[in-house]
Amino acid sequence: MKKKTLNKKSISIKKKLVSKKKATPKKKKKGIKKKKVAVIKKKTTVIKKKKESKKKKSLKEKDLKNNKETKSLSKSKLPIASKPSEKKVNNRLINPSHYQAKKVKKVLEIKAIKEKKVKKIFSTKDYVVYPTHGVGCVIDIEKREVVGQNLEMYVIEFIRDKLVLRVPVEKAKALNLRKVSKPSKIQSVMKILAQKARIKRTMWSRRAQEYDQKINSGDIEQIAEVVRDLNRANNQIEQSYSERQLFELAYDRFLREVIAGLNIPEENAIKKVDKVLGRDKIKKAPLAI
Repeated sequence: MKKKTLNKKSISIKKKLVSKKKATPKKKKKGIKKKKVAVIKKKTTVIKKKKESKKKKSLKEKDLKNNKETKSLSKSKLPIASKPSEKKVNNRLINPSHYQAKKVKKVLEIKAIKEKKVKKIFSTKDYVVYPTHGVGCVIDIEKREVVGQNLEMYVIEFIRDKLVLRVPVEKAKALNLRKVSKPSKIQSVMKILAQKARIKRTMWSRRAQEYDQKINSGDIEQIAEVVRDLNRANNQIEQSYSERQLFELAYDRFLREVIAGLNIPEENAIKKVDKVLGRDKIKKAPLAI
């Protein structure tokens, strides 16, 4: 009996010792976790503070650069807008100096456009070829205000069409406005009229579009090609109404350029062109340039 009681006591003591050993490390682990959390919190706060300090420095540097730009521009005696109050965008203060710099740049660009001087290609009493209207005379070069800008314009008169056009000097090249061809060029173009007609075997509607484009191109060589292709001598078949219309338009444009370029009267110009084409005299209304 004594042995059994001793065994029971020894077992109970062992159990208590084991339970104590298991309990003590758990307490240590809890303490370690708390320390680790505290260290992590400290590190995160330090990182946040560093980031905030860097952002503040970058904003200050930007403000200094913008202030320098505005000071340099203010020396040029340009109108400066009143300083607006600072605004917050995404919880950040924005200095309005960069907005001011943009306004000043726009003013400079507008001034540069106004001060541009374009070379005048034509002068008054010059004969000019406008692609869609043919030969005209420059009456005057006038100045007009358009959207706050002073523009110089050629005033071109087309007496035959009873039309007056105003073309900006800047856009003269873009609109293919050109001087009347020289006598040497006209004589070389006369050789095109003497050639055989080159008629494509396509539908008349397509050919008519091509002829119309050539006539309105303003190029004397292309107009001469249309006159050559649509020309009909006395022995040949008569033209249709649409063919006759296109031929008369091309013939009229070509003849007016010959009159202006060679500086000869209308009758002499008609004789010269008709000889090359092999036609009799065409009864037409007198041409006026």
